[in-house]
Amino acid sequence: MDIMTPSQRLKAMRSNRGRTQPELALAKALWRKGYRYFTSEGYKKRTGIRLLGNPDIVFPIKRVLVFVDGCFWHGCRRCHDFANDCNSYWQAKIAKNVERDKRVTRKLRRDCWIVIRVREHSISSKSRLEATVDRIEEILGNAY
Repeated sequence: MDIMTPSQRLKAMRSNRGRTQPELALAKALWRKGYRYFTSEGYKKRTGIRLLGNPDIVFPIKRVLVFVDGCFWHGCRRCHDFANDCNSYWQAKIAKNVERDKRVTRKLRRDCWIVIRVREHSISSKSRLEATVDRIEEILGNAY
């Protein structure tokens, strides 16, 4: 059982505006390689267009969006056994997150964006981060 009321939980979740360590690590690695991008907020300020799902990294010319998904919050079965790790409240919350991610990805792809979803565990070490950056580089090279 959650110790907060639904309105308290909503307020707490909405107050989290900062970028996570995995997002920052990937963004810095791409920047060091010479890739220039916007954050979702920066893209909105520049164009006046709010992108669905608030992607973490936006390459507008290539029409590529990168989402860095935390393993727990986005239902990574590799990292968590949700049946044993969570109570029913959190299982339902995470299931909704997973469905929302699928819906957002489908809509953005229909709008001609290339969507890359990066799991937190895929950038948890230097070698994994480098492999992920290489994968994104390849996609950017092949985009349009």
